[in-house]
Amino acid sequence: MVLIRKKFRKQFGIIIFMILISSLIGCSAQKKDASQIEKDDGIIVGFSQIGAESAWRTCNTRSVQDAAAERGVQLVYANAEQKQENQIKALRSFIAYQVDVIVFVPIVTDGWDNVLQEARDAGIPVLVTDRKIDVEDQSLYAGFIGTDSLKEGRNAGLFVLDTFEHKREQLDPAKDHINIVELFGTEGSSVALGRAEGFREVLKSHPEYRIVYSKSGDFLRSKGYELAVEFLEMYDDIDVIYSHNDGMTLGVIEAMEERGLRPGKDIVIITIDAQQAAIDALREGKVNCVIECNPKTGPEIIKLAEKLAAGESIPRLQYVHEQVFYETDDLSLIEPRGY
Repeated sequence: MVLIRKKFRKQFGIIIFMILISSLIGCSAQKKDASQIEKDDGIIVGFSQIGAESAWRTCNTRSVQDAAAERGVQLVYANAEQKQENQIKALRSFIAYQVDVIVFVPIVTDGWDNVLQEARDAGIPVLVTDRKIDVEDQSLYAGFIGTDSLKEGRNAGLFVLDTFEHKREQLDPAKDHINIVELFGTEGSSVALGRAEGFREVLKSHPEYRIVYSKSGDFLRSKGYELAVEFLEMYDDIDVIYSHNDGMTLGVIEAMEERGLRPGKDIVIITIDAQQAAIDALREGKVNCVIECNPKTGPEIIKLAEKLAAGESIPRLQYVHEQVFYETDDLSLIEPRGY
């Protein structure tokens, strides 16, 4: 069956690829020409990304593309433009094209059972990255590599506790609680769920810390700005803003400054991603804590894909290395982020 598939792909792969990919919304490919495929017959990986909504996401995509090119892997890339239906359509095109491995960043946790069953029926292993999924049969995908969103949320909660433990003497003695605003990411995504859960896990035994406002900004700067305009109008005693990503945080900073507020001073700000813009804001004192979400996972993703294509097993769960940057650190030591 494998030999038949390889032969079929050599003869007709490029033609079929052009037909299938032209039907995808926002889809492009980084591919070899027919002579190269004939020469080395390298593996083909279908990679479905959720979109290009941020510098983080663009860096993540570039990391996978660069790693594939370096390893001689043919990468068929599809941009879902933030729509699950586009992503499912892309996965089905990868199956029809008979790629060796499918790699995808799931927009949300649910709704993948049917298309993953189709991939398994076709004998194509699937690697999930960045965001996790919830399926009835866990064997429908080979493994996950990406961020530990629960840990990110816990780190945010621990920073809040540590910060206000040291600021007790600066607080109004009549104030018996700390008001927290949370801007979470795409509803139903594993990263938004994990970052919210980890944060609450740390604070649950401290009732004096209250989340008074929690809404989705969909990981977008524009929505972060809109929500900030709303909650700044609703509340005049906010102590902490916990934002699930830098894009939303930058929107919040913009809205605060328009109102004459000092980000990072009048309100403590915690953000996740560690884009260059967030590190710059940390250096300027506009952000108090930046929690890294590492986008440069391409080399590990491609190595895992090669193992799967060779019929080898991979770890079921693999987290990437991430750091936390605090306002009290020697910020001159942080190297340029590249995104």
